[in-house]
Amino acid sequence: MQIRWRFKLQPNIGQQALMSEWLVTLRKHRNYCLAERQRGFETNNQKSDESVMYQYGAFSDLDSRIEYGSYCPLTCPIVKHGVMSSGLTKNSKKHGLSWGSPTDIQSKRTTELRSESEWYSRINSDVLQGNLAKLDIAYNGFFQHKRGFPAFRKAANFKTFQFKPGQVKLTVNRESNQPRCYSHAYFPGLRTMRYFDSRTIPVDADIRTVTVIKEADGWYMSVLLNLPESLPEVTEIETVKSAVGIDVGINKLISLSDGSFIENPKFATNKKVRRQLRIRQRRVNRKVKGSNNRKKAGKRVAKLHKKIADKRNDHQWKAANKVVNTAEAIVQEDLNVKAMKSRCKPKRQKGRFMPNGQSAKRGLNRSISDASWGDLFSKIAWLALKSGKPVLSVNPKFTSQECSACHHISKANRDGEKFICENCGHIDHADTQASRTILRRANLKFVSKDIKNLPADCGKVTLVRDDSASNGKQDQGKNRTSKVIPEKRILFEQLSLQLFD
Repeated sequence: MQIRWRFKLQPNIGQQALMSEWLVTLRKHRNYCLAERQRGFETNNQKSDESVMYQYGAFSDLDSRIEYGSYCPLTCPIVKHGVMSSGLTKNSKKHGLSWGSPTDIQSKRTTELRSESEWYSRINSDVLQGNLAKLDIAYNGFFQHKRGFPAFRKAANFKTFQFKPGQVKLTVNRESNQPRCYSHAYFPGLRTMRYFDSRTIPVDADIRTVTVIKEADGWYMSVLLNLPESLPEVTEIETVKSAVGIDVGINKLISLSDGSFIENPKFATNKKVRRQLRIRQRRVNRKVKGSNNRKKAGKRVAKLHKKIADKRNDHQWKAANKVVNTAEAIVQEDLNVKAMKSRCKPKRQKGRFMPNGQSAKRGLNRSISDASWGDLFSKIAWLALKSGKPVLSVNPKFTSQECSACHHISKANRDGEKFICENCGHIDHADTQASRTILRRANLKFVSKDIKNLPADCGKVTLVRDDSASNGKQDQGKNRTSKVIPEKRILFEQLSLQLFD
């Protein structure tokens, strides 16, 4: 089983400056190699006196000048005039003298740069070659998997470099009685530095790649570990004894089919944090571009974003643990979160753009991003995989409008957080109702492992005022019953008329 753990590093001032210098050089190296490949992809030289350019995707026969394999997922340079430079060729037992791929050619040039430039000589050679290998994966992915063309990295988007397996030596402090202590890590070219041992690495763990990451509040290392334990087999869905349906939302982060909720703290969209972000960003905009004061103000904004992300990440892990421990199977919606945050279609009338509701939808998009449903589903899937529990995804269409009792679908059934079925009179919390509909669509029933006495699951009948369905959010949380019989509602109305008459 492979897992990735993150530890915070404590480098000295010289090591911090050297790692920052590495990031600048590696970013320039990647962008230059990408520009060279892009230039070769867009243009191909036709004359013998032009410089050799790189081209993607085909081999060329030097005798017949016929190209073949145009859709081959390999990379190689094509030169129409048939001049083969010694620096751009390679010898193989199978093909003999042939063109090298852009990776081979740029790798040779990178080796030469280490002897020509002092900036490249300070960087570990394997880190440089790994930087080129990551570019090759992204470049080939553009053709093989129909991904976007690799982007040129800015300083804000290039924050990591990676060491190959076996290069970083970790000295774990196992003699300390404290659960959290300091250990040491040796990085080639950077020497030894301390790291905060927030979780002890097992003795039998095989340390693979180590990635150094620059964050707003310091430097971290991400260690990929190979553990001897294997993941348990996922239980067959036919043999599970309990299941739980979950419905994600904005007001309530998760609503479970047993009637419980997990609140949404809204770490980035609450009033206090939005005010802090607005003030700190305004301070950045008032500083002179390129000045040190602007950089300092930008770091304060980045630290606040990092703090928000850490809080959200911690809350989501706890929420995912609660969901996975509730039952033996989890049923969730198959949401297309990216499409939910898409912009509204523009409305054009007589050559003018009319209001299309995008300004109102902007707040909803911001709340969806703050809730981060995609990351939450990923955490639930990982914890369920570690526990051997199946996770099912169902169609989310009309889950909030369908009655779980009679399966009647109507938009009028919803009123804020209330759900009152027009057909059978079933009353429930709207999010709980949706989670039970999601569970029913998977042909499963909830059987709790723990005995829970919840007001929504009791057998009592609570009568509701006639105007409760039209008050919107005014009466939220007052209707805790799960079912109201229409005959009893009519009887209650008749008694009320007699009393007031």
